[in-house]
Amino acid sequence: MSFFKKMLASVGIGTARINTELDAFEVALGGEISGTVYLEGGQADQSIDNIHLMLKTHYIREQGDSKLRGTATIAKYLVTPGFELKAGERKQIPFRFRLPDQMPVTLRSVPIWIETGLDIDMGVDPKDEDLIHVVPDQKMQTVLDAVELLGFRLREVTNDYAPRLGRGLPFVQEFEYAPGGRFHGYLDELEILFFPRGDALELVLQVDRRARGLSGLFAEALELDERFVRVVLSRDDLLRGSQSVAAQLEAVISRHI
Repeated sequence: MSFFKKMLASVGIGTARINTELDAFEVALGGEISGTVYLEGGQADQSIDNIHLMLKTHYIREQGDSKLRGTATIAKYLVTPGFELKAGERKQIPFRFRLPDQMPVTLRSVPIWIETGLDIDMGVDPKDEDLIHVVPDQKMQTVLDAVELLGFRLREVTNDYAPRLGRGLPFVQEFEYAPGGRFHGYLDELEILFFPRGDALELVLQVDRRARGLSGLFAEALELDERFVRVVLSRDDLLRGSQSVAAQLEAVISRHI
């Protein structure tokens, strides 16, 4: 192999190519992602340090009056350790991995994708990106249905910068609801964070009360009208269904308005 071709490959010209094909585009929380990584060698032999897959998403970080978009790696998986890829050689490498416990879902404007990275010794690293659609598991769906039964309307889902709450991630996923039903007129909004705990599910509710009277206006101005409430739903609670969970949440929220 000529020195000229090796030099071109080192700057990305005629280097190896990579493409990932997923077996399924949609996966539920706690489910598995599987597929195949296809490799094709370039014009020169190249040493591959490793192939890895990364789950990624965007999050929003407020800085003054601005909102900045960041990119977070949710999890990283090794597909294969290092090997030598010959010029023009083709390889197919299957993979399968389970989604991590702390994982956002794809709702509203939240994108989630898999980035396949190829680490090449002394060369430009090619990559491939594939969007995936992560849907709620049965535990989360039970809660989402319960909140709707109470008359709340999902307004927005965002990944917000909060490293102290993210449990290893730089953000938390926040579900923001507009009030309805019996809570209309009492709340400005309800925000919910989800934290899986094995078969149980921990919720953090941010109850934003509507200002009433002069004292309420002062509280709203000082942001004292928001209360954070922690709720843990056991496996049995969730198995009783959305009607039962709705009753529990209604009682909790009522105590804080």
